[in-house]
Amino acid sequence: PALILLTVAVPSFALLYSMDEVIDPIITLKVIGSQWYGSYEYSDNLEFSDEPLIFDSYMVQENDLEIGQFRLLEVDNRVVVPTNSHIRVLITASDVLHSWAIPSLGIKLDACPGRLNQTSMFIKREGVFYGQCSEICGVNHGFMPIVIEAVSLEDYLTWLKNKINFDFNA
Repeated sequence: PALILLTVAVPSFALLYSMDEVIDPIITLKVIGSQWYGSYEYSDNLEFSDEPLIFDSYMVQENDLEIGQFRLLEVDNRVVVPTNSHIRVLITASDVLHSWAIPSLGIKLDACPGRLNQTSMFIKREGVFYGQCSEICGVNHGFMPIVIEAVSLEDYLTWLKNKINFDFNA
């Protein structure tokens, strides 16, 4: 019986690890959870700039909301990604435990200080996807929204060029 279990277990473990690996992603998105905001880094844009694109994302205060935006769910800088593309997400935290969760995309990943976790995304349709930190991380835990905006590849490249030009010309 032990021999049978061993012959089944060895290939199963190899398959489990290979299934989780993202082969040749179009984007690697680095997420750093902090009290009480998220930092994002796009490092695969070297054809547009010598520096990675890095920005922080904070919750929009209630008195700054525009019509159509959701209270406690809107951020000042959305994460923009292209549809129909493999995206690697690397996540960590700078201070305490956080959890990066976007339920409509089926993603919930813990962010631990000193540890790098990885997952992948493949979004098939354009749209705006909302999430929140789902790990109690302090007094303002309820004010850490996450917004992913999925757009076409052409719109993503336009956004990326505009964001890089704005950040480096400011």
